[in-house]
Amino acid sequence: MAACLSPTLPHQPIHRRCWTPKLSSSSTSTYYRCPHRRISGASFSAISARASAAAATQGLDADDIRHPLDKQNTSLLKAIPGLNDIGKALLGPVSEQVMVLQNIGSSVLVSENQLPELHQLMIEAAQILNIESPDLYVRQNPVPNAYTLAINGKKPFVVVHTSLVELLTRKELQAVLAHELGHLKCDHGVWLTFANILTVGAYTVPGLGMVAGYLEEQLFRWLRAAKLTCDRAALVVVQDPKVVISVLMKLAGGCPSLANQLNVDAFLEQARSYDKASSNPVGWYIRNAQTRELSHPLPVMRAREVDEWSRSQEYRALSRKMFQ
Repeated sequence: MAACLSPTLPHQPIHRRCWTPKLSSSSTSTYYRCPHRRISGASFSAISARASAAAATQGLDADDIRHPLDKQNTSLLKAIPGLNDIGKALLGPVSEQVMVLQNIGSSVLVSENQLPELHQLMIEAAQILNIESPDLYVRQNPVPNAYTLAINGKKPFVVVHTSLVELLTRKELQAVLAHELGHLKCDHGVWLTFANILTVGAYTVPGLGMVAGYLEEQLFRWLRAAKLTCDRAALVVVQDPKVVISVLMKLAGGCPSLANQLNVDAFLEQARSYDKASSNPVGWYIRNAQTRELSHPLPVMRAREVDEWSRSQEYRALSRKMFQ
């Protein structure tokens, strides 16, 4: 699986990216740069207490966060004859070795003894979402991104780029990790990995190129819907819509030198103006042409979805259930 969260880019030769539109080799998210903040012992205690409390409540079910468009497009994917078998066949031993060795050989594995702050953020997010924590790797890369891979039933792993860690606050980074975990929680499985590989340049993987073009549009339509589900997972973990929306805003046009001037409320107003501008027939056509070949919904659309769900009765009921 791979999940990403960056700005939306037009269809183009595949580069690596993931939390973003047109994925690269990972998910993207951008971070407000503060001088390498460390999480204090008190903060870790609060984190652990909140995670433990969440784990002790009723377990979170995937359908609690699944977006209606995710359900709809998953049904459409299942209707494509043999897609699941094709995906499993193409993501066989060779493809698996390429992806696994590439990441393990050039990344740092996070653990209690290696980058413990990031390890704690992942553990907490996994506990709140009520799933097993995957392996987490940090990889040197100037493109802010993060992605998840789950191949052949083996333990999945998440990869984050160093530039992503530098660009986001710790809370925003946890929102990205929770987004990636959302794919695992909702069992996006082989389709997610298939779509991710399409976006990270795996057209070169033996046997994949001949069918990639045909399936790309269907998979990306589904992936755009799946991203909305995973944004909900991020909100469930961080419990603050402005944190999730800040990530999307920074991915759309943020950088460390401007981070302290960015305004989430202004970005939401921008999202509303986009909806208004695309409400007529011509605007609707242009918007659909814009998004058709993207692996991620436009950042403003995702921000609006997060904001609306955070104010819904559905989300409030879920929060009460999890954090009684």
